[in-house]
Amino acid sequence: MTDQYVVFGNPIKHSKSPFIHKEFAKQTNADINYETALVPLDDFVNTARQFFAAGGCGANVTVPFKEQAYRMCDELSDAAQMAGAVNTLIKLADGRISGDNTDGVGLVTDLQRFTSLRGKQVLLLGAGGAARGCLLPLLNAGVAQIDICNRTAAKAEVLAALHPTKVRAVSAEALLPSYDLVINSTSASLSGNVPLIPAAAVNQALCYDMMYGAAPTAFNLWCEANGAAHVVDGLGMLVGQAAYSFYLWRGVMPQVEPVLQKLRQQLVGQSS
Repeated sequence: MTDQYVVFGNPIKHSKSPFIHKEFAKQTNADINYETALVPLDDFVNTARQFFAAGGCGANVTVPFKEQAYRMCDELSDAAQMAGAVNTLIKLADGRISGDNTDGVGLVTDLQRFTSLRGKQVLLLGAGGAARGCLLPLLNAGVAQIDICNRTAAKAEVLAALHPTKVRAVSAEALLPSYDLVINSTSASLSGNVPLIPAAAVNQALCYDMMYGAAPTAFNLWCEANGAAHVVDGLGMLVGQAAYSFYLWRGVMPQVEPVLQKLRQQLVGQSS
């Protein structure tokens, strides 16, 4: 019998998750069906419970439902608890629902394709859910320090308080003269904007934008123009978080690289 999986979101038509998971299924000879589900904004929990009651095995959750998914779970992973959000729902053998957050693992796995994170000084731009979800995985990967810079200082301070020994909230004026790694967790690139930080902060750094597109993001273009050693967009994070979701459901870790290459070719093809 074919195992049923879904990604819940609103909007959802743009989601690349069905393509990614179908590729993973081919790699691992898994008999699965993976669909998108456009969920009414006021009906997430009921929709998700109906899916599992009808035999669904697992689900991904995207905006704007990750916090609602967190609240509906019977048990939560450490990553989900730290993120305060769930992007992966797993139906347990006893019928209960377990929640995890694979976004941070997806980010760290992608970053480790380019550099070791051990001992690195990290600047994290933004203090929303995406930033919160990557703190624990970055710390577990051995980074030395994470400075969070956010337009609203109070939000950065809330995140810094979660790990006071290695995470601190820093204003744009008080940033270090340089960083090893700069991560943009804001959606500024979607509107063509860049964070208001000194250009020196990105000089010689590996700069990573969680956003992605067919063309380089506004953030990555700005970083390149200001001396970044290397720039990377978030497409690998997208595939990486999906791979870890697949592993949680199926017990097999699929290969990220071939799927990432296919997605990149699709993006470039759509823009030409």
